[in-house]
Parts: sequence; C-alpha cells; structure tokens
Amino acid sequence: MVRSARVLLVVLLTASALLGPVVPATAGTAWEYPEFPYPATTYQEPFRGQFHFSSQSGWMNDPNGLVFANGLYHFFYQHNPHGLEWDTMHWGHATSPDLVHWTQKPIALEPGVHPGTLFSGGGVVDRDNTSGLKTGPLDPIVVFSGTNGVSIFVSNDNGRSFQAYDKGRKQIEIPEESRDPKVIRDDARGQWVMVVWSNRGGNGVDVYTSPDLLHWTFGSRYAADWLFECPDLFPLPLAGDRRWVLTSATGEYVVGTFDGTTFRTERPQPKKMNLGTTYAGGTFYAAETFTGAPDGRMVQMAWQGGNRGSSWTGNATFPVALGLVDTPDGPRITRTPVAELGSLRADSRTWRNETVRDGHDPFAGILADTYEITATFDVASATAGQFGFALHSRGDGSADRTVVYDRAAGTLDGKPLPPTGGEVSLRLLVDRGQLEIFSGDGLFSVADNVNFDSAAVSQGIRLFATGGQVRVKNATFTRLSTSWGTAQPTLESTLAGPWHAAGGSWTDVGAGKQAQVTGDGFYLSASTAGDAEYQGDVRLGTARAAGLTFRATADGAGYTANVDTSGVVKLWRPGRDIATYPTPIAADTTYHLRVRTTGPRIQVWLNHGTAPVIDATDDGYASGRFGANAYQGSATVQNLNTGPAGFTSFTSGPWTAVGGTWTTTPDGVRASSAGDGFYLSDREGTDFTYEGDVSVTNGAAAGLTFRAAADGAGYTANIDTDGLVKLWRPGRDIATYAAPVVEGRTYHLKVQTAGSRIRVWFDHGATPVIDAADTTYPAGRFGLDAYAGNAKAQNLTIT
Repeated sequence: MVRSARVLLVVLLTASALLGPVVPATAGTAWEYPEFPYPATTYQEPFRGQFHFSSQSGWMNDPNGLVFANGLYHFFYQHNPHGLEWDTMHWGHATSPDLVHWTQKPIALEPGVHPGTLFSGGGVVDRDNTSGLKTGPLDPIVVFSGTNGVSIFVSNDNGRSFQAYDKGRKQIEIPEESRDPKVIRDDARGQWVMVVWSNRGGNGVDVYTSPDLLHWTFGSRYAADWLFECPDLFPLPLAGDRRWVLTSATGEYVVGTFDGTTFRTERPQPKKMNLGTTYAGGTFYAAETFTGAPDGRMVQMAWQGGNRGSSWTGNATFPVALGLVDTPDGPRITRTPVAELGSLRADSRTWRNETVRDGHDPFAGILADTYEITATFDVASATAGQFGFALHSRGDGSADRTVVYDRAAGTLDGKPLPPTGGEVSLRLLVDRGQLEIFSGDGLFSVADNVNFDSAAVSQGIRLFATGGQVRVKNATFTRLSTSWGTAQPTLESTLAGPWHAAGGSWTDVGAGKQAQVTGDGFYLSASTAGDAEYQGDVRLGTARAAGLTFRATADGAGYTANVDTSGVVKLWRPGRDIATYPTPIAADTTYHLRVRTTGPRIQVWLNHGTAPVIDATDDGYASGRFGANAYQGSATVQNLNTGPAGFTSFTSGPWTAVGGTWTTTPDGVRASSAGDGFYLSDREGTDFTYEGDVSVTNGAAAGLTFRAAADGAGYTANIDTDGLVKLWRPGRDIATYAAPVVEGRTYHLKVQTAGSRIRVWFDHGATPVIDAADTTYPAGRFGLDAYAGNAKAQNLTIT
C-alpha cells in the first residue's frame, strides 16, 4: 500500500500537476452499497490499454485480494472511484473467466460501509469452510485489510457484497506501523499463513498462522531493509522439490524454505523479478499473486502507475505465470504471460531466417495498434552493433518507443541480458498505454507505460539493424483484439451472453441496466427458449413503459410483458396488444414481473401475487430470445432470471413497496432503504403465526411486519445488528432481546399473536425470546421491513 510520506508526496504532487486540485473522495452508505459510480465508457480512450486492466474510471493502485473463486478470477484493487488521485481508499473489483476478459464490478469494500482504513491486503477462498463463515452454496471469499493490525471481511455471494467480521475489530493487533496482510493456504500443514509488513525498528514481515482464518498466532519475523510494503509469500516447484518465495512491493525477492512458522534463506541478497521502474507510481509495483488458481498456477499481476487517461489513473500488468529455475546465481523467478492471451489473437504473420539490414525490413508495411511480437536473433553472426524494434513508428523515422539490443553492452532495453547459445529471444506485448518485454525464457521482464499514438499514421513497426546486419531466425507478429465488453458489470442475470442492444442506449448503473430510448428499445441475451418461466425487476424513470421480452428475434420482435404508466400491465407483440390488466403504475417504483409460457398460453404475474394478472393465448412466436424492453424514456431492469427460483411466500395479491427499493433475486426479495422501508402484501390477519427468514446484508435491521396499515404503520419484529431482536411499533420499542446478530447471516423469526399478546421466537429457538403485550394495532397487513441498509427475506409463511 502506498503510504510513506515521501512516496505519497511524489504521487500526489505529480497527480496534482497533471490533473488539477485534489478532490477528496467520499464515503458511502450501507443502503446504497454496493456503489457503481462509473460513467459509461467504450474503453476506447487514447492510451487506454485494450488487454491491460484499468479501472472504468478513477484512480487505482495496488492489486488486492486476488483470488479464483466459484469459477471466476477476482481482481480487487486499491481505488479512489471519485477522482484521479490517491484519496480515501476503496477496494475496486473486477472479474474475469480467463484472466484476459475483465468486467468492472461495483465497489467491494467501501468507507462508511466497511470499517477501517481499507488499505492493501490479500484474499483467499475458504473452500473447506475452515472459518465457519459460509452461509450459502458458494465458497466464501475472505479478505484481509487494515493498518497497525488486521481486519477481516467476508463475501458469501462471490464478491457481490462483503461484511465485516466482528464489526471490523482487528483480529491481529500490531502496535507498530503495519499494513498489507497477504494470506495463503499451506496445504502441507493444514493451516493458513499470513505475512504482514511492519516497522519493528526497520522493514520486515511478521509471519502468522491460523487453522481457521480467524484466530492467528505469531510465528516469526523476517527483517530486511529491502522488504518494504506489500509482501507476498508463496511456494513454487523447483527440480522436484518445493521452495518458498518472499517478495516486496518493489518486486525484489528471495528464495528459501518455510517450516510452517519461519521463513529462511541461504541467499539473503534479493533479486528483482521485473526491471521496470519499481517505485510507487512507477511501472511495476505492489505485485500480488492469485490464491486458488486452477492447475496450481501461481499467477501474478502488479500496479503500473504511469498510465493516465482522461478518466482513469493507473493500470495492471498483464497476468503472468510464475516459475522457478536453477541458475548459476541461485534459484530465480521466471515470468511468462498466461496462455489465455491466445484468446485475443487475430491475424498473424511469421518469418524465418530473414537477414535484417538497411533496405530490408520484414515488418515494413505492417500497421498495428495492439499486438504481440516474438523474435529470435542470431547474435553470434550479427555485425550490427544494435538491432531491435521501433514501435508505433512514422514515415519521418520517429517512433513512440524503441526496444534495442546492444551487442557490445550485452543489454536489452538497457538492461543486462547476455546471449544464450549465441541467441537472444524477445517477446513484446504492445498495448495502447503499456509495453511489456520478456526474454530469457521468462528470466528477463520489463514493464513500461508508453503513451502510444494510435493514429493510423503512427502505427508502423520497424525492425532495424544499425551498423550492419542481423539474422532473425524466426519472428511472429500477431494482432491482439480488445478484451473489454464481454460481460455484464451490474445486470444480475442467469441468462447467457453476449447481450446486445436493439434500439436505444443501454448503460450500466448501480441498479442494473438502464435504457434511454425514444421509441421501443430492446436489450437481448443469447439465451433462447420456447416454454419457460422468466422473471425480473423493472423500474420506470421517465419511460412510458418497460418490461420483459421473450421468444424474441435478434431485433426484439417477440412478446413483451410490461408495466405502462397509462395504468396497466400489458402483454403485447408487434402489431397487437394481447391483454392488459389495470393497476396504478408510477415512476421511480420497482415492479417485479414473472412470465410463464406453455405452448400458446402466456401467464403474467405482478409483484409476487399468487394469481396471474394476465392469462392469455397467442401463437405469434413459438420460441426466441430473452431480454428486456423500454419505451419512450429511461428505465432500469435488473435480476433477469429464468426458472422458478425467487421469492417464496404465502398466498397474496400483488405486494406494494412503501419506502426503499425492493427487488427479487433467485434467493429471495432484497431491500435497500435509508430509513424504514416496508414491503406489504394485501393479506391481513388478527391472530396468527407468521414466520420467515431474514438477514441484514449491510446496515442496521430487517424483520417481519404485521397488523400493519397500508403505509406500514403496525408492528415489526426485527433483527438488529446492534445485537438485538426487537419488537416495535411507531413511537415505541415494545421489547428487546440481546442476540448476536451478524451482517450477512440469515436468521429465522417467528411471531405469534393472540389478542394483545405478541410472542417472538428467534432462530428456531424452543421458547420465545420476547413475550409482550400491546393493544395499538388489533389487525392489519403482513409484510417486511428493512431499516438503514440492505436486507433480504425469504420463505414467509402464515398459519
């Protein structure tokens, strides 16, 4: 984590000079979490890397908590989403199925929602639930952050949201200055291992071990002047054995052994794994490895601070697989771009045994913007003093960057690289704002930031030899396509991509996918079906109508079930309104629609009502795509899912939201509310047993509301993260019970009423935890309540 006064001063002064006054970042609120503050982009801005990750907007620095979890790579990073300079650190988040195609996701850790400094740290996937923090079907992602001690945060929804363990209290107390905890699984000993940088009279790392990720024991300290910030500790195979590597933020490292508590090395003089500018804000800093990567690979990414654009600052190096080889200088790390880069390769050209000299350049005439070059040069027979590549060259002989091998000096790009067997090989990854150079079977690597001019007249490549000639034994040029735009940042859906718009503009916002259309606009998935059950949430802004589209062609022609501000739920297809259901429809209100198709029969449900509001037949379209529709204005859609999963509840007519935003995911109904937000059925009762499952994702409270009026005024039995089960009504807390209520955990509440007597059971307990009397509300509606945060409810029953 960039934090030293000297480094921060340099970074901030440079940023201020380039970008103007520093604008402080802001903290968020639980009911608006997770935040997605990013303006739309096509990722085509000048100098924006096309296959190097950069944040959609804002400042980024250190990679954090890199994990492979539940089928996705998760890249978290230090982030100021509200400005182009370092300020008020958040944890940004992006995901990828293959380490190449990244999708920006909402903020992972957010000041104001998650306690602490939220500086750099590590993450793991607790596949065996050693922590006991697992609450659902997915493996928990557990991440570590904090300064002068370590706090723990956990996600049970694959990074969609995080909760602070033990309210963010430090689980490791370190009295000295410390930061940047990195954790790895030590399978050989059945434990977790953490290294934390600390200043105990100088630079070094403290080593801790744990059986469960929660309880940590100090094991040892490894002190070294070079070992400053962002340490990483990981094993790599070497000659049939396993060695351990300890690294620092500057990319320096030593190789040694680890006995479960103590790291030792016989070669304490560090080596550098990358020869870029290895200071904070340079071209290679704060590298971190992924935990849990498939096939046991150790994959690494680092921060490149030198890349700046109109809306972002900083990018990450392209991911590499690390190896370890024996050399005359001892064991050394190798860095090789991951093989998944091949998914971006387009057209390619190859040459063999070409002699490069004045007047003969095999690359003459090639114009390219983002690409890969590999080449092997016969140095032993060369007469040229220097040879190499001029990248993004122009007709006047100038170029944005040259990569030169100097025979006399024995250097590549100014860094020592003696020939091997009389040959020098190199591999170049050329992006719009980045250049990475590899050689020596991965022993040599340089990461650089270069503002390449992408204009057509500046896209030349020149292979040159100065003062003689050089034979190229083999060379390959390959164009690399963009890696952006292949998944959904904010739209939650079980439908397959790629998605495409057919009319209007569809952009990502925190609440889902937002449309801006003048007529009909469709957003369509690649998933198709004939008979199916399909549901989703729609919210009208200025739009006249919005809804779910199904059995559609690629241009949207098919069926749509929508809500329309003329006061109807409507089922229609091009040329025909099939059926309508009259009901008040308002702007800035979320409606849940569910559609079931069985041959020509089409049924439509509204807001979890038990009976369909439309039951009609039409044979215009037998099958087709699933998607969404908006008409004349702006609207937002979310949670577009097929299958019967959703909100399971008692028999009722359509539900009504009174405050807050209520949406439906496959695992229940969710709420976001700044104050009290109610979700009310039309079912009423006097004496009954009412029960269900509720949780507070982030924030204060959630519960069951009963005997309520249409505005929610009635009784509520809730769970409160202050550590309470509470029975209350407007103006009075009737009774409370102390209970360990934790964010992210699901709890079962049961309420039983008999006249003025109200009893509340907590988490399947045998006896009520509250037994009270109140006469204010003798009867009324059943519903749900969420207060000052995000909440979830499921499995509601009345007997």
